[in-house]
Amino acid sequence: MEENINTPAKRILLVEDDDALASVYVTRLQAEGFDVRRVANGEDALSSALSYRPDLVLLDVMMPKVSGFDVLDILRNTPETANLKVIMLTALSQDSDKQRAEALGVDDYLVKSQVVIADVIDRIRHHLES
Repeated sequence: MEENINTPAKRILLVEDDDALASVYVTRLQAEGFDVRRVANGEDALSSALSYRPDLVLLDVMMPKVSGFDVLDILRNTPETANLKVIMLTALSQDSDKQRAEALGVDDYLVKSQVVIADVIDRIRHHLES
């Protein structure tokens, strides 16, 4: 599929409190042609979801202030963000955590230790095209 020159870049909101990891993701996502905004906690994620209007949120679970589960819950229950694509990217590998995310309406659940960045990019593209 060819990109139209006039098509604005898809916006990704990266919610990650680990600066080193966030830096790697921002650099790679930008290299892949995405417009990326990174925030480091759930509170900022919620305000940015409304102001930045991302096409997809890449959401960490364990964060200061507001957890990723709470962010997802609030996004799904806010009319302006209810249909936003959300991929959780987390260190939590328990089935119970994945089930909780699915019950809250996550689009995808990726465990950091089980994926490489190329896998994450593939999942992002998959959800943005669907």
